[in-house]
Amino acid sequence: MDKLFPWSKLLEVIEAFYSKAGNGRRPYSMETMLRIHYIQQRYSLSDEAMQDALYEIASMRLFAKLSLDGAIPDRTTIMKFGHLLEAHKLSRTQFNAVNQWLADSGVMMKQGN
Repeated sequence: MDKLFPWSKLLEVIEAFYSKAGNGRRPYSMETMLRIHYIQQRYSLSDEAMQDALYEIASMRLFAKLSLDGAIPDRTTIMKFGHLLEAHKLSRTQFNAVNQWLADSGVMMKQGN
């Protein structure tokens, strides 16, 4: 599913607003932060719980494209990414894009029995 998921479309929406290298500490990749955001939303984790989960659960680190022995975004970094999405109303855009992808893939139910 990962190869079929429209990561590039979702990242294009955020790119204009995401920090670029050279303004202080080197930012984590935008894709990594978006993947972390999706995990966090899926499991209803606080920023601190998301940080802890990345340390403790190897599959989450791998999904987020973090190395198993590299640095992990802290809760403040995770929080700031969420605030970035909220400030620019990108969460709704992301939600709509994912729903469109699901509908185009025939995964989303339009109505039940």
